[in-house]
Parts: sequence; structure tokens; C-alpha cells
Amino acid sequence: MRRIAIFPDKDSLVVILILGVVALCVVAVSSLSSRATANPVSRAAAEPLPASHAPIQTEGGLILRRASAAAGDVAVNVPAMRLGTDIVANVDGQTARVTVTQAFRNTSSEWMEATYLYPLPDNGAVDTLKMVVGDRIFEGEIKPKEEAQQIYEEAKANGQKAGLVEQSRPNMFRNSIANVGPGETVLVQIEFQAPIAQVAGDYSLRLPLVVGPRYIAGSADNVGSLANAAMLAGASDVLAPTADPAMVARAGGGLNPVAITVNLDPGFTAEAISSPYHAVNIAGAGDSRTVTLSDGAVPANRDFELRWSAAENAPALGLFRQSHSELDYVMATITPPSVDLTGEAASSFPPREMIFVIDNSGSMAGESMPAARRSLIYALETLRPQDSFNIIRFDDTMSELFPSAVAANDRNIAQAKSYTHTLNAEGGTEMLPALRAALEEGTTQREGPVRQVIFLTDGSLSNEAEMMEEINENRGRSRVFMVGIGSAPNTFLMRRMAEAGRGTFTHVGIGDEAETQMRALLGRLARPVATNLTARVDGGTLDFAPRDLPDLYAGEPLVLLGRTRHLAGTLTVTGTLNGRRWSQSIELSEARQSDVVAKLWASRRIAEVEAERWSGQMSYELADKSIEDLGMHFHLVTSRTSLIAVDDTPSRPDGARLTREELPLLLPEGWDFDHLFGSQMTNQTRGLPLESEKQRQRLELPNTSTGYMLSLMLGLLLIGAGGAGAVWMRRERLSPQAQFTRQQAAA
Repeated sequence: MRRIAIFPDKDSLVVILILGVVALCVVAVSSLSSRATANPVSRAAAEPLPASHAPIQTEGGLILRRASAAAGDVAVNVPAMRLGTDIVANVDGQTARVTVTQAFRNTSSEWMEATYLYPLPDNGAVDTLKMVVGDRIFEGEIKPKEEAQQIYEEAKANGQKAGLVEQSRPNMFRNSIANVGPGETVLVQIEFQAPIAQVAGDYSLRLPLVVGPRYIAGSADNVGSLANAAMLAGASDVLAPTADPAMVARAGGGLNPVAITVNLDPGFTAEAISSPYHAVNIAGAGDSRTVTLSDGAVPANRDFELRWSAAENAPALGLFRQSHSELDYVMATITPPSVDLTGEAASSFPPREMIFVIDNSGSMAGESMPAARRSLIYALETLRPQDSFNIIRFDDTMSELFPSAVAANDRNIAQAKSYTHTLNAEGGTEMLPALRAALEEGTTQREGPVRQVIFLTDGSLSNEAEMMEEINENRGRSRVFMVGIGSAPNTFLMRRMAEAGRGTFTHVGIGDEAETQMRALLGRLARPVATNLTARVDGGTLDFAPRDLPDLYAGEPLVLLGRTRHLAGTLTVTGTLNGRRWSQSIELSEARQSDVVAKLWASRRIAEVEAERWSGQMSYELADKSIEDLGMHFHLVTSRTSLIAVDDTPSRPDGARLTREELPLLLPEGWDFDHLFGSQMTNQTRGLPLESEKQRQRLELPNTSTGYMLSLMLGLLLIGAGGAGAVWMRRERLSPQAQFTRQQAAA
């Protein structure tokens, strides 16, 4: 039987090639079109957004894609509105009163509106706003959030100058200033107060200066779903453009410079005054000193911290009072006696299960990742043979070194060190799965060794509330400790996770500080804690904040805030220290007068309301109402109240256009701009969207959308049709005998 060749002849091959090329062209055009319209940051369609953030509407619906590891745009043009900041902090005893003056200068020929996202201490209380226009000063008023926004929008539309201060997070605020004329400078001044941090005779004041780019956590899951869209919309208030370093260099004279002065009067002669991240000059003697930056104004690209210590005769407790609206408020700081464990006593400390959770996401690129690796390796070296441990690492994925905690023997520790050395920064910051994995064994086992979960992260994410909810629901017997890595960590996340997890938190900068700070933290964790703490007042009553007293680690003070109708009686704090009963009493009548206690109580109570919301003890509606009432009563900026100041006289001429500009933030010192934004900048120069190949692979469309899948199917159909046509043409050319023979063969 003769073999029949069914391969297409020359003419048929041409037909197939033509049809194939057409199909590929269709796919390519569709792919490029979808890339050109991709949205850099996923948002909800219901929320008004700037043009650069507007979601893309397609024929089939909204395209949502996973946000980049460093959410937000890159600013490549020098802003028309220039900003300079001056900070003056007055430290009096255990609190600081801070004044922040921001000068908005319009260098353009247009009327401008400017917004600026900036950080403040998460435990501070913002209560004052002043807007200065020429020689006129306008005092801000506290209003419910929506009412303040409406007043601002109306003033903006009417051509009046207006200033608005809103809280995005307890440590992130946004200033908006409307109708700044060409060549004009408007000053916006806010004031807040915050407690001084204290651990074992060492004191510090930390002033955040920059907000690091936030990863829109959760956006890797359920892309395109309505639930995910709503979640992303709730994170839009933490996004701000990041300044391209090349643009900063072109700006000349620096971008967002800040000058800092600290008037230090702690109530004793401060010793070892230093600033680990900035060079400072120290003037004065005795109890009062003045600290200024040696370099004058500096870039706002890393947090400022001032540290000092006290001599051995420094007060072991502090007691302050204030009367406000017919009520008395009190703040008491009590430090339990230290317990030294050396030699045999130290080795007899109960076994610990140590779970180390390390962040190796893209925001840790640069100097943060080496600091985190060094911190973890040092911690591994402090483990004892009776301890057990595990390592969990996360970016937008998560993995555990061992299936469960293993013995801290030489082999396992050596394996853990080798593993740690391989960790590199890449991807997004999906912390929630790692937190769940870290807490899991602590919820399934009610008893066992002391269980300590230590997070090493910069906390550059947007879903802080989900973290707190998870800890409140599933902390079990675990204690959660937060180590803030880098020059501008998310202190709100650190403090709240530590409080919810009955732990503590510390900052680890970059460079040599990693080992030093980890040594101090692990030293505290290896020593007994004051547990089962209670507070009572004999001869009076107090509404305490916090109501549930935390455990205390070595050298940590207990800070109690309370209010009552009449301050009287004896405050007694009791607890267990090193297995023994411990107590300390103070007479409330001996409290010194202070102007800050009432608002610090309100700020602490607001944090408790948020915690009760996260734990399900209070509904969202009731929590919002409670926060709004506290904000209005104490004149504080909260998640439900804002400060608004308006110039009654319109200044922008009728018909003059108003241009809105969001001022860019500097990238925090030590972060790797090219690692975070390099691919975006490369694509931008090509006119392509700001997304990486990894993100493009994760692009998903709603089921009702049309796009590349339809084009691809069309192309395949065309190729199939071409092939079938070619075969048909070939069959038509066969002789009748050949066709018969083929049919017989097929039969």
C-alpha cells in the first residue's frame, strides 16, 4: 500500500503561517493594551481618588491587580509646593509637648492645594492647629471627621484658605492646605503631647520624620473580588508618592528639610545624652539642656531619637495630676525592683519556646535585611540546651524552617544560622499568614514552656487591624515581642501588636545597633517578669487605663492613667515577681500638677477602645461613637475627629484654576530605591505600567471581563481552522485512487 503524505504542501503552509501571524498579532495587541491600562495601585471604585490612582474601568468591569511591594507612585518632577518643617519639643518630667510648624511655599504661577502625609508618635495626642497667613492666625477647631471634610471642601470651592488635619493611623496624619496663591507661603502649626519612653533608668524621645511606602497587604489574594476591593480602599489613606532620588538631587537645597530643637528638663540631671541617628549639639548645664541638630536642617528621611539616662538616685516613681471638666486625672509611673539572675539562678530559668518571625519582603532591601539577619543570628546564639525554637520567614509567601519547634542543640542552631544567611529581601509584606503560623501551637497547647514569639520587621503594611484581631483571638499562651527594624519602622504596629500579645517592643536601627539592641531585649526576656498585676485605691476610686494591666519585663515601668471625681486615697499595685508577692503603694495626694495628664488618659482610652473593637468586645459602630465622643470632649484628632481652620475671606480670584499636588515623601534612609522601584522606573521610561513581571503574572480579571484570554482562544481557533483548511486542500488534490486507499486504511 502506498504511503500517503498528509503534510501540507507549500501553498497550505503559507495559509497556516498567515493565519498564525494574525492570531499572534491579536494576542500581542490585546496584551499591550491591557498593560497600558493597568492600574498601579488597586483601589475601590466607590472612593474618589486622584487621577494618578483612579481605577481603570473596562468593558467588563474593574481591573484589580496586586499592589506593588512599595505601594504608591514615584514622583519624578520637582513639586511646585515646597515644604520645610521646624520641630520644637519641650520635655518636662515624663512627658513632651511638641510643636510642629510646616511651611508650605508655592513656587508656581498657579493657585495650589497641597496635601502631605507625615508621621507622629503613635502614643501622642494631637490637639492644636494654627494656620498662619501673613500676619493673621487662624485657630483650628475639632469637628467630627465628615463635618470637617465638608467644611474644608466648601472653603476650597469658595476660594478661601483652609487647613485640615486628619488621622490616617494613630501614627500617620495628613495635612491639607487649600488656595495657596502664586509665590505665597502658608504656615500650618500643630501641637501634640506624648509620654517619654523609659526602660531601666534609660529614657528616650522618638520623633518619626518619614512614612515608609506601605504594602497593601492582602492584595495578593482574591484579586478582582469586591471584598478585596473594599479592603484596598480602606488602605488608600496611607499611600503617598515617594520622591525619586534623582529628582531630590535636582531640587537643590534638599526636599522636605526639617530642623529640630529639644528643650530637655526631665526633673533630674540627665546623663549620657545622645542621638544615635543624628549628630547633635548640647548646650546648658544641670537639669535643663538644649539639644539641636549639628547640621541645621536635615532631610526628613529617618526618625530622630534622643536618649538620656538617670543617675542611681533618680525617682523610681512619678505621680502627676490635672483637673479637667470637673474630673481629676492622674498618671502614675511605677518601676518594680529589678531581679538579678546570675550563675545557677540564670540557668534554672524555665525552658522557653522561641519562635522567630523574620520579614524578608522588598521593603527590607538595603540596610534593614542585614540588620535583621544579624539580630536573628545573635538571638540564636543566646538559646540554651533546654530551649526549643523555630524560624518563620515571610514576604508575600511564608515558610517555616522546621515543621514545629525543635531542640536548641548545636546541629539545629547551625542549620538555622545557615538558613538565616540565605534570606534576601523580595516580594510583598504579607504578615498575617506568618502570624497565624507563629501562634498556632500556642493555641492548641494550653500548658508548656514559656512561649515567646519575636517578630523582626519594619512593619511597612496597611492592614494593622487584622494583625491585632488575630492576636486578640488566637494568642493562647504566646507572648508577642516586636523588633522594629530600620530607620523608620511602623511603631503603631509594633506597639499595638506587643500590647495585644502581652509582650514588649524595641527599635533596632541599622549598622552596629542590631546586636546591641537585641542583647538588651533578650536580656529582659530571659529574666522574670512581674505578672498578675492589679491596682486598687483605698479611700477612693479610679477609672484606670489600661484596665487590664500588662506583664512587665525587667526594667520596664508600669504607667497607669486614671480619672475620678475627687482624687484621694492610696494607690497600691500588687503582683508576682520571681515567684514572690510584690506590692508598692503611693499617696495620690502627693501628685504634682501637670497640664498633659487628661489628654494622655483620653489617648490611652482611645487605644483601648480600638483594642476592644479588634477583640470583638465592642461593635464597630459603638467604638466609632466612643472615639468621636472622646475626641470632641478632649479636643483631639482621632480616627473620627479632625482639626479644621478656615480663613473667612476668599483669596483665589473667580475663575482661577486650583491645582492639587500631593507632596512626595523621601525614601527612608537605608532603603533600596532601585530594588523597590527600579523596574517601575524602567517601565515608566518605556511608557509601560509600573509593575514587575511577577506582578503581571498575577494579574487576574473578573469573569465578565474581556481580554487576552478571549484573544488567545480566537488565535487558537484561527490556527486550528488554518490547519483543517490545509488538510482539506491537500485531500482535494489527492487522486480518486489515493482517496479510496486512504478511506480503506482508515476503515
